[in-house]
Parts: sequence; C-alpha cells; structure tokens
Amino acid sequence: MPVIRVLPPELINQIAAGEVIERPSSVVKELVENSLDAGATRVEVDIEQGGARLIRVRDDGVGIAPDELPLAVASHATSKIGSFDDLEHVASMGFRGEALASVSSVARFALTSRQREAEAAFRIEVDGGKLQAARPAQHPRGTSVEVRDLFYNVPARRKFMRAERTEFAHIDDLLKSLALARSRVEFRLSHNGKPVRVWKAASDDQAMLVRVADVLGENFPAQSLHLDHAAAGMRLSGWVGLPTASRGQADSQFFYVNGRLVRDRVVAHAVRQAYADVLFHGRHPAFVLYLELDPAGVDVNVHPAKHEVRFREQRLVHDFLFRSLHEALAQTRAGQAIEAVDEPVAAAMPFRAPASSGSGGWPGSASQSRLSLGVRDEPLAGYAALLGEGRPMPLDRSAATPLPAMAESDPERAPPLGYALAQLKGIYVLAENEHGLVLVDMHAAHERITYEKLKVAREGNHLRSQVMLVPLNLSVSAKEAAAAEEHGEALAAWGLELSRSGPSAVVVRRIPALLEGADVEQLTRDVLAELALHGSSRRLQELENELLSTMACHGSVRAGRRLTIPEMNALLREMEATERSGQCNHGRPTWTQLGLGELDKLFLRGR
Repeated sequence: MPVIRVLPPELINQIAAGEVIERPSSVVKELVENSLDAGATRVEVDIEQGGARLIRVRDDGVGIAPDELPLAVASHATSKIGSFDDLEHVASMGFRGEALASVSSVARFALTSRQREAEAAFRIEVDGGKLQAARPAQHPRGTSVEVRDLFYNVPARRKFMRAERTEFAHIDDLLKSLALARSRVEFRLSHNGKPVRVWKAASDDQAMLVRVADVLGENFPAQSLHLDHAAAGMRLSGWVGLPTASRGQADSQFFYVNGRLVRDRVVAHAVRQAYADVLFHGRHPAFVLYLELDPAGVDVNVHPAKHEVRFREQRLVHDFLFRSLHEALAQTRAGQAIEAVDEPVAAAMPFRAPASSGSGGWPGSASQSRLSLGVRDEPLAGYAALLGEGRPMPLDRSAATPLPAMAESDPERAPPLGYALAQLKGIYVLAENEHGLVLVDMHAAHERITYEKLKVAREGNHLRSQVMLVPLNLSVSAKEAAAAEEHGEALAAWGLELSRSGPSAVVVRRIPALLEGADVEQLTRDVLAELALHGSSRRLQELENELLSTMACHGSVRAGRRLTIPEMNALLREMEATERSGQCNHGRPTWTQLGLGELDKLFLRGR
C-alpha cells in the first residue's frame, strides 16, 4: 500500500476546484457573489470566448486591504464567518473561503482592489497556484478579478468545456438569476467587447417588474399574480404566473431563500401541489419567489456550490409555501386581470390576490342573482349522494330579472366580464365590457363552476368511507409504517383507515367511497411515501379532485346547447364569483379579452 502523506496545497486547491468549478459560469457565480457580499451597488462582468479566455468581474464594493490580499486567495480564509455560531446563521452568499483559492489554482488569476478610504489600489497575481507579491496599481474604489485561460493547466477539464455560445448562455442565465436576487444592484454583461445586458438598479416594485419582464418575457407581468404573505416567522413574496400562462419546461422558475437561488425538492413539491388543480399534466408554472426566514432555520452548507439547502422545519416550510400559493391562486377569478388592454402588455401590472373571496357589487352579481343553466339534476344528485346524505349540491336555481344591456348600464359599475350579447356556434358566449369584447368558452367556464361547488359540498360533509370486504395487508418500509401510525387520524378524516400491523407492515380496512374501484394498494403506497418524505400528503385529495373534475365535466352545460341572454349573464356573474374561474379543471383558459385597440387594428381603423 502507498504511504499516507499530506497533499501539496496546489493539488488540494485543484481538487476543490473540481467540486466548485464545473464551467466558466461557476467562476462567474463565485466572483459575483463575492461582489454582492462586499456591498456592491454596481457589478460589471466582461467575458471573452465564453469565459475560456477571460472572465473579468468589477464592482464598487468595500474593497480589500493590501495586507489581506494574499489571504483572499488562501484556502479556507474568509471574512464572513469566524465561529460555529456564525455558521449556524449564515447570511452571506459565500462563506467557505475556497472560491478564489480554487479558481486561482486552475487559471491565470489577478486581483486588484482599493478600499473606499484608501489613496491607492494594490494588485496580486497568481499563476497556476504561485502567488506573486502585492504591488500598487491604478483602480477606482472597489475590486476587479481577472481570470484568464481557465483550466490551462488542467487539460482534461478544459476538454469538457462546451462551445463558446453554450458556455456564454450559461453565464447569461446565471446573471439573470442574480439580477432577480438583488434588485437594487446594477448589473452589466458584455461578451467579446460587446454589451449584452444592462439591468439598472430597481428602487421599487414597478422598476423591479421591468427587470422581471426582461428575464421572463414581456408578457409575464400581465400574466402573473403578485403576492406577499407572512406567517410563522416566514415571508413569501414575488410573482407567480397564472395557470393559463404555463410552460412546457420548468425553465422560468426562480426561487430564492434569503436571497440565494436554490433548487429544493421540498419547494418543488409544494409548488407542484399548489398548481395541481389548475394545470395540464406536463405543464410547468413560471414564477419569481422570495422566501425569507431566520437564517438559523435553514442550512445552506449542504452543497459545495450552494445550489441546495436543508430546512430545519421542513414540514412547516412546505405547508407555508403550499398554503400561500394555493390561496393566492384560489382567489383569482375571471375578469380580475383586465387592464387597459389597448396599452402595451409590458406596461401592465400583474393583478393582486384580493383580500376577500366575496363577489363584487356589480348589478346582477352572483351574490344577488343566479340562473339555472339547464343542467340535468340527476347526475349531480347522484354525485351528492356519494359525498353524504341530506346535502344537495349547491346549484342555485332561483329566478333573476334580465340584466341591462351595456348601453343602458353605468360604465363605472359594469362587471369585469360585461354583459352578454350573443352565443356563437353553441360554444362561445360573446359579451361587451368597458374594454371591448369578451369571449367565454361556456362549457369550460361552467365546468370550473360546477367543480368548485362539488368541492365545497365535499368539504361541508363528513366523507363517507367504505369497509373493505377483505382487509389489505401491505409490506412497507419502517419509515412508512411509522408515518401510517403517526398520521392515522388525519387519514381517517379522508376516509382511509389503516393501521400499523408490524415494524414494516400496515393493514388497510376502509377506503373513501368516492374512490371505489381505485387501486387501493398503489393509493396507499403513494400516500405513505409522501407522508414519509414530506410529513404530509395530498394524494387522497388529488385523486378525489380528479374524480370530481370528471363529474363536473359531465354535469356542466355542454357545447351546442343554446342559452338565453339571461342565462349567459348568469354564467358570467358565476365566473366572476368563482375561485380559479380563469381556467377550467384541465388548465385551459375559460375566457379572453379583445380590447378596442386590437379590434381597431383588425379593421385598420384609426381613432
């Protein structure tokens, strides 16, 4: 066996570089985060050949003292922590003290810095891990770091670098995420001497929204919901995309924990559950969200590149995120997002979740009058029986007086979706509001209304359960068996009765009556797996929601049915009062707005 020996510092740093520096964008991340920790209000990033030839980061931060410059490139030397208690309350972006040492070991490295009160700047250079003495230099207040010929002394690593365009795209994406993290910092990015990005410092939400639109697309502000919710010592703020503006890939999702961009399974699961009731399968929401909590409640020292975190109260964080997003999305109603649609979309502000879930006070609102849409009673009555005896479905069939035409109404008191004009092909309802023409898919809209009523009926009744003829014995993991024992009462409230029958076994005795015919074994395993992993499970509710969605589809007014004007107006008022009515149960939009400006363009009409 070879003898045990201490590795030379250069090799130690190169090994550390292998963990921290995957590609040029990793270098940019470490350098820009150092600039942010130094209090910079302006950061400039210059790139050449995708970062292979040059990475230069300039800032106007506090600078580094001349006698501390050699320490800046030493291993495990940092000004950001000094004790274990500091490690428990990390508030800075970087803290390991490895970044500059690692970078300088695999590139030609130069660091120039001038403190704000100093008369001159000083510069050090490191070539392949060999440090040269500090010398005076010309430099404004702040710090510049130059990284040239990355991986020149590690040929194997250099071979893994991609094409120039690909590497620069990674750097561009990184700067976008950092620009969203620090709204009050100005960022500039150039490539091969040409300016690519300029993000001016944002002083308020409106200015920040311009930056968000630049990163997520100019249509995002008009298709997003702003939220700001605090509870249990945590605060969640930012923008979440409407379900109707979902994407095929999860490439527009930015989640920050105390200013640090993270990819966390607890967060991903909470977001996925919050959108489960309003998105197509395989679709992904867009969002920019900021979670703030006590630094002691989150461990950021679990990944060399700090991409992941670990929450000390994982279940509490999960439930807080889910409830905040779920309630915000629930409060959205058709018509709420209407702005002056004739104006450029980029200028529109996102709408905010209302504080109250009540309907508006427009003439003929759903709170004042509703009409029957001619839906047969028999299917819905049968569904109600599944939910419990003695509670009919809450479909209001009271008479209502005809609503006034748009011309006779007060424009300032017009409902968001306006007043019905006609029906097209037995599918679409055409209505007129203050901004122009509203088009409504009547089946999709009524499907959402019926679905929400079915859910209300379910929540208002104790769910019926059905005794299994033969109890089902399952072998599970010890952790899942413990979860079944711990959450037995909560599961029973949903109609699933199971108990622990051994260290790694459970027995299922009852299932929800709604889920008769479901794969009980797979259902139980899914529920226990979520309980063991996240401390909570919504699998039962999701399955029941899927069934209620099918019921709502069959119990809603069908395409091809002719509605009277009063019936159309009743549908519009129901939409304005129903949660999540902007999209159907499958994530499709239920309505759209065509402003007068858009209509004028169709006919080349000037005003």
